[in-house]
Amino acid sequence: MELIQENPDLSAYLAADEVIDHHHPLVRRTAARLAENAADSYAYAGLAFAHVRDAVSHSQDADDPRVTWRASDVLEQGTGVCHAKAHALAALLRAEDIPTALCYQRLTHDTGEGHVLHGLVAVRFRGAWHRQDPRGNKPGVDARFSLDGERLAFVPDPAAGERDYPALHAAPHPAVLAALKAAPDRARLWRTLPSRL
Repeated sequence: MELIQENPDLSAYLAADEVIDHHHPLVRRTAARLAENAADSYAYAGLAFAHVRDAVSHSQDADDPRVTWRASDVLEQGTGVCHAKAHALAALLRAEDIPTALCYQRLTHDTGEGHVLHGLVAVRFRGAWHRQDPRGNKPGVDARFSLDGERLAFVPDPAAGERDYPALHAAPHPAVLAALKAAPDRARLWRTLPSRL
């Protein structure tokens, strides 16, 4: 699948905003700590990915009712759904000047009924975009950082109405962000996340 930049200006994928708040002191401290153990930007990106995937729990896997959406809050509270974890990883990568986009998949809902949008990121290395999924591993899910072929948590099944969206967003999709901001808890979020872009 060819990934398509929504914004042709690469600097848009380095920007900070209210969600990807990579100028926040906690994001900066976390990035600096991870960078101490990285020989280069490739190694740093892998460490940042592993940190968000493994140190920030997926709130459904952990049965945590909290809903986070701002990157600094995700890192501070240590929990979030896939979209929140993608925001945190984007902030850590942009903090070290690595262009990072948000992207989406349409997957069958965890309840087995209907569909829901799943959030992940894409990083720009070697003149190309590479999708990464920091949602967190569990039995049946083994996502890994890779610049040589995708190692995502999920592969959409078109026969089940699932799909990859090729657009690379510089900021969270407004419908996803609105659902995250409005949800008082994860149970409500699961009922209100959009099912398609």
